[in-house]
Amino acid sequence: MIRASVARLKRILAPQSLRFQLLTRSLLIMAILLLLVGLLQFIVMKNFIYRKQAETMEAQMQSMPREFFMQVGSGDLPNRSNPNNARLINPPGGDAFLFMPDISLAWISSAGVYTDVSGSNNNISPILSTEEYESILKVSNPNKDTTYKIVQDKNGIEQLVVFRSMGPPNDSYGILQMGMNTAPLQEQVIHQLLIFISLSAIALVAGAALYLPVLLRTLVPLSNIVKAVELTDVGNLAERFPVHQGQEEVERLSISFNGMLERLEISFEAEKEAREQMRRFIADASHELRTPLTSIHGFLEVLLRGAAANPEQLNGALNSMYGESRRVNKLVEDLLLLAKMDRSPQLQLTVIALDELIREMEPQLEILAGDRSININLTCEVQGIYDPDKIKQVILNLFQNAVQHTDSQTGNIMITLVTVGNKAQLAIKDNGPGIHEDHLTHLFERFYRSDSSRTRKYGGAGLGLSITKSIVEAHGGIIRVDSKPGYGATFIVELPITTLHVMT
Repeated sequence: MIRASVARLKRILAPQSLRFQLLTRSLLIMAILLLLVGLLQFIVMKNFIYRKQAETMEAQMQSMPREFFMQVGSGDLPNRSNPNNARLINPPGGDAFLFMPDISLAWISSAGVYTDVSGSNNNISPILSTEEYESILKVSNPNKDTTYKIVQDKNGIEQLVVFRSMGPPNDSYGILQMGMNTAPLQEQVIHQLLIFISLSAIALVAGAALYLPVLLRTLVPLSNIVKAVELTDVGNLAERFPVHQGQEEVERLSISFNGMLERLEISFEAEKEAREQMRRFIADASHELRTPLTSIHGFLEVLLRGAAANPEQLNGALNSMYGESRRVNKLVEDLLLLAKMDRSPQLQLTVIALDELIREMEPQLEILAGDRSININLTCEVQGIYDPDKIKQVILNLFQNAVQHTDSQTGNIMITLVTVGNKAQLAIKDNGPGIHEDHLTHLFERFYRSDSSRTRKYGGAGLGLSITKSIVEAHGGIIRVDSKPGYGATFIVELPITTLHVMT
């Protein structure tokens, strides 16, 4: 139990952990603030204690008779010592006054004569320069706030010194100087500072003890996200982190992670679908290539066995191999075209009129239709920037698809061209058996055939609609199909148009 607690504490207070860094940096900032407060308190308290002592000394000087100090320079001062080492000064014709042994007293006459009144009391009054005394005489005013100086006597003892001008403000008789050893005052200030330092140390320890549990509780949502990230893999990309946790930063982090997981999920699904499509593509392409190659291989075996000597058999075999080779060639060309369209479509764009392009293709369409009837309804001057060869291929693919799915005698194919907004809408409709809704979503997939037996009859490999969709999208358009079983199918192509006209 103890080892587990120690191990947990070590893990919590690991130097690289966010908890440890937040705790130490918070305590460091608190310690710096307390240090600044202590330093400010030391300065303010020292100034306060010194000023109060100066005011006390000022009051004591005001109780001293002026007549005594005016006669100081003319003879010895009568005095005696009491048992407490305090000094008793008896001015002539006046009451005696008492001052403590750590007090120094001096008189500076208006003529600049300096007299140390307390020299025999082991307290030597500091001596200032003549310029400083003259300055004090000029500015000294009994009505002003108490001012003091910190100076050292000749023995190097620091004293707090106050001054009092004796006499009228403009006719001073001299300066009374009283000093006091600052050692007791400094001890008092240091004592207060030590108390503050002790209380600050206790506050830091108590703050750390109280702050650590609060910090751990505050970081629980972040720890939960870390655990959730550690458990995230390909199998659970659909799971999301809780967003509402009461912490804005953690909520933003959760939203970001959820967005990342969503993108990863989409990417993995797309990659999975791409792999599946590639697998189907390879299988279908192999199947489509294997059939004509197997047929060609069979005819070659027949010819090698002696059929070449029979002109009729030789001609039939050659015609069959020629048809199969054309089929292989067409399949390879379609695959190469799809690969180019997937990589980077190379279009020879120019301004053309779709209605004129379709009119030019009418003879070719009539040949492909055979005995089927064709109805063409075109809006004039529908112009756009297209690759004419690729647009012809789109029309031929859709028209041939309609031919393959309509009866050779009763088939009816309708071609219409209208404008809808800023788009040209080309529709090719047939009266064939229609397409079941289960097949509609797969029509434009490669090698997909809704009726494989009929498509195989016409040599289709299921790539025509895929090529058509790629060409239309390369032009910035869309293609869709509307169909119901028994009501034929309508393939609709929408392409962007322009107001430019063909130059003649």
